[in-house]
Amino acid sequence: METGPTASTSTATSPTSLPSSVVLTPPVMKSWKLSKVFKSHNEQGKSYTSLSFDDRGEMLITSGEDETMQLFDVRTGKHKKQLYSKKYGVHLARFTHKSSTVIYASTKGNDDIRYLSLHDNNYLRYFKGHKKPVTALQMSPVDDTFLSGATDDTVRLWDLRAPSAQGLLNVAGHPCVAYDPSGTVFAVVLNLRSTVMLYDLSQFDKQPFLCVHIDDPVLRKRTYPPRTPIYTSVSFSNDGKWLLVGTSGDVHYVLDSFEGTVVARLECPPEQIATGLERAITAPYDRPMEPAAGISSEEVRWTPDGRYVVSGSVDGRLHVWDVAPPEADLAKLYPSRPSPGPECTLHPMTSYEGHLGGPSRALAFNPRQAMMASAGFELAFWLPSLQEAGLVKKSEDAAMQA
Repeated sequence: METGPTASTSTATSPTSLPSSVVLTPPVMKSWKLSKVFKSHNEQGKSYTSLSFDDRGEMLITSGEDETMQLFDVRTGKHKKQLYSKKYGVHLARFTHKSSTVIYASTKGNDDIRYLSLHDNNYLRYFKGHKKPVTALQMSPVDDTFLSGATDDTVRLWDLRAPSAQGLLNVAGHPCVAYDPSGTVFAVVLNLRSTVMLYDLSQFDKQPFLCVHIDDPVLRKRTYPPRTPIYTSVSFSNDGKWLLVGTSGDVHYVLDSFEGTVVARLECPPEQIATGLERAITAPYDRPMEPAAGISSEEVRWTPDGRYVVSGSVDGRLHVWDVAPPEADLAKLYPSRPSPGPECTLHPMTSYEGHLGGPSRALAFNPRQAMMASAGFELAFWLPSLQEAGLVKKSEDAAMQA
């Protein structure tokens, strides 16, 4: 596979001697370290389930099983506010294009989507229509519309300015949804059919212009009938070339977003299969979560440059796959790399010791800074060690981490 244009992300505030941007090379990706861990803001034994950065990369909002949202100032690394949603529950909290407002899905009472002002903790609007739990929610990258998918087998298009849905798709199979970077195309992944469909947003109620079935010949060779994983998420890379389909099982899929073909399977080596959230090979995580759409939907993410995929796992580790290295370096760096295709299985280039007290259920990359957040029973901020990656001296790297 080819990579897109060289991409970089800004570093956190640091002395002028530090680089103004960080290119995510393999040495940099292997150097990420825990910068700060928050352990006391969520209820004991309750996991975070979603993470969202605002557009400026300055604030982070979480949702959790304890029915709270936690707001963090990324620049200072400090907790700012706790917001409760005990009556309706909370999942998939998302910043709108303003850092003062969020939308989120209900988990009890009803299945409305709620539009909340963080400034005064008042609801601005309720979006009614779904009859079963919402398991996918994404803001448009270009305007104030957003998509939702629910286990009532519908996908809905909304506008923040109106309480009623602007578009409705009836689909069969507990959908996951995602916008492409241009905001003109969206993807729907159906669990019951193992199908990916791409739609033109301007023709929301028309047939998809691309419809492909995810067929995994590797799973067919292992068991019969094959144990098809539950799809929990779908996302485009930032250059729009690739489509990542995440599952609650031990494999994720990368597709060509133009042709719909599977180009790679992402797994851990057989002796270390602990990628998914459904089960692990060591106690006490034999079956921590029952397979279901919406287990998290955020445990697997693209890096901002669209080259790497980072995934949480049932044993708390974070795994990193190099999905799209430059063609010029491919043969030299990865002489035994399989050719792209449905049987191309890639193993992690590195793994991080993350949330070893339980599953790592959510990941998010800061859109403006070289920073990552992950969450399980606690929330963690990560920064690359530029000194370990050979980009700065030890004293300069220490200044950045501070």
